[in-house]
Amino acid sequence: MKLSDAQAQGAALLRAAGIGGASRDADRILAAVLEMEPGQLRITDDRALTADQAARFNHGIAARAMHQPVAQIVGFRDFWAHRFTVTADTLDPRPETEALVEAALARPWTRVLDLGTGTGAILISLLAARPGSTGLGTDISEAALQVARGNARRIGVNARFRQADWLQGVEGPFDLIVSNPPYIAAIEMALLDPDVRDWEPHGALTDGADGLTAYRVIATGARARLAPGGAVLVEIGPTQGAAVAALFAAAGSQVRILPDLDGRDRVVLADFAPIAAV
Repeated sequence: MKLSDAQAQGAALLRAAGIGGASRDADRILAAVLEMEPGQLRITDDRALTADQAARFNHGIAARAMHQPVAQIVGFRDFWAHRFTVTADTLDPRPETEALVEAALARPWTRVLDLGTGTGAILISLLAARPGSTGLGTDISEAALQVARGNARRIGVNARFRQADWLQGVEGPFDLIVSNPPYIAAIEMALLDPDVRDWEPHGALTDGADGLTAYRVIATGARARLAPGGAVLVEIGPTQGAAVAALFAAAGSQVRILPDLDGRDRVVLADFAPIAAV
């Protein structure tokens, strides 16, 4: 099988399976097998695949036809400025989450806490972009933490990780708290694409309730972990802005809702000013 044959056959099989972006996904899988970037396929000689390469490509296409996410198949996702290992134990970092990273880097801080860190993509991106800063990432999943630790070692940042249920057992002070918590309501899970619903860890997607559980915990516990003038940045679903903003406002913070590149509500910024002396 030549490269061009693999591209054509892989894309055709994925289209038949109802996969959107079939050609793109086939190219990503083929490029990973060949250990190159997808764009290089266009300038690579139309050589024959080895038996091992063909077998791995066919296995990857079969997995994608079953709606397994490409990031899980190839084992990584590019996010912000780095490549992160992704497994079935972690949420696949998404481009819209980069709005949170951008908002965080617009603020002054040296100590950051990332709640529900998953792959560590948010925390590691922040620390790599700000030399001299330190950070702690927490997650209830030890399997996810192992992935995050590996990403931090490979990228080379000063990050610590610990198993925790949100803020339980976490002490500050931190200048900034960030989080992309599970915000999909239980009743919305059935509406998700099978790529997400059937393959990504449900604990990273939904709280099994109204989608606001984590925000309530963070809003009520943030001030005790923040240095004076510290802030919280949380990712939200595009319809949750008002509800999440109200939770942080009730906790005594000044709140702004920030959009992603598509103009949808994506991040809530909560500034916790020092409590005035009475």
